[in-house]
Amino acid sequence: GKALAEAVPAAAAVFAEVISLLHEGGGKAVSFGAVGQAVGLAPSTLVQRFGSCEGMQRSAILAAWEGLEAATDLALAAAPMNAKGAHAILKALGQPTEDQVCPWDHLLLASDFRDPDVRGRAKAWRRKLEAALARRLGGADAETAAALLFAAWQGSLLWQGAGGKGFKLKDALRAVSV
Repeated sequence: GKALAEAVPAAAAVFAEVISLLHEGGGKAVSFGAVGQAVGLAPSTLVQRFGSCEGMQRSAILAAWEGLEAATDLALAAAPMNAKGAHAILKALGQPTEDQVCPWDHLLLASDFRDPDVRGRAKAWRRKLEAALARRLGGADAETAAALLFAAWQGSLLWQGAGGKGFKLKDALRAVSV
């Protein structure tokens, strides 16, 4: 009842703080003390809950995958079944501006594909997204076009995170739709 209601917001706050710290300073920036201070929990409480900083980071990354999967479902449901819908999906799932931390920062989510749970989620998410893009793009080579569009989009997000300006997503869409 009440304990669960209080635990869920606390978990969400912990995960948001871990993602923020990972985004700002990598794994070395995440500590029970730093997270506890930011969210108002004793470090010992976090140790009891997660066991280790690595466990806390893994839990935060898996929670972020859940957020991306939920956002993907919403974007797919809202997007029309045409090329503009494919564009709308990827735009909805892109990263926000530099001064915001995205709860599903694509670079962080891909940070440890050695973890079988993370790797499995990534594979399933990519298959689902590419299939949805292919349905919207249509045509004989829709699967290839969707895979190329996905790769171009992910590459753009990668280099955006490094401060580079990439192409416009609609230009990539035009190139694969020809």
